[in-house]
Amino acid sequence: MKIDCRGMFIDFTELKVMGILNFNHDSFYDGGKFNNIKSALDQMELMLLEGASIIDIGGMSSKPGAEIIVSEDEQARLIPLLKEAVRIFPDALFSIDTIHAATATKALDLGAKIINDISAATFDKEMLSTVFNYDAVLILMHMRGTPANMQNLNHYDDLMSELCTYFQQRIEACHQLGQTKLIIDPGFGFAKNLNQNFHLLRNMATLKSLNIPILAGLSRKSMIYKTLGTDATAALNGTTALNMLALQNGANILRVHDVKEAVETIKLFQAYTKA
Repeated sequence: MKIDCRGMFIDFTELKVMGILNFNHDSFYDGGKFNNIKSALDQMELMLLEGASIIDIGGMSSKPGAEIIVSEDEQARLIPLLKEAVRIFPDALFSIDTIHAATATKALDLGAKIINDISAATFDKEMLSTVFNYDAVLILMHMRGTPANMQNLNHYDDLMSELCTYFQQRIEACHQLGQTKLIIDPGFGFAKNLNQNFHLLRNMATLKSLNIPILAGLSRKSMIYKTLGTDATAALNGTTALNMLALQNGANILRVHDVKEAVETIKLFQAYTKA
């Protein structure tokens, strides 16, 4: 599972942490927290020092009910930040969270190496060819509909079977084009209710049969704070608990807001598995 990320080789048999940097005002946890380039760069530096292998930068909220913004508005947020980030942290591995091929193009031109597409490259028909032409890595996430309506599209006859079929179809579409540098994200919280999220977590190892690195994005999500009767700001301990379960069930990458705690979780998991 070693992937060439545009000249930077990443071995996903070694567990990784992806740090989240939302550069918008309306993300469910940190929207508006990093509202200028300096504060965003300071957070990136902290995450890198704490052990993040990848920094995932997003300019559009994908929380339930969020509306899709146009690529031009997304680029206006992301591109000035990415220019500075690449300049200041030239050895960092940057992922861009976008469904727009035009945004991906601008980001890849600047040196981004991964495109994280919540639509699994279905929203924009140019996304697959864009990522392939730049020899970049593509993250395919499972979702139905859009963030605005996805929570109404959560009926499954067999959740894990349908997720496997979905990823098999998307992987085949990528392979037909020649895009083989892939990561899959089962999409916790996307078109899944509370019980379905926990069922997915419990059975995530089913996806290992696809032989592609698995990203688990559980950080501070509603499946945690609704279960605990709290909110996202109080969901760090719950995030750590579920991240440990994700590692036990086959996650290769933890996508998190809190890098230090995720790195510690991995260290403890590795000590446990080696004992």
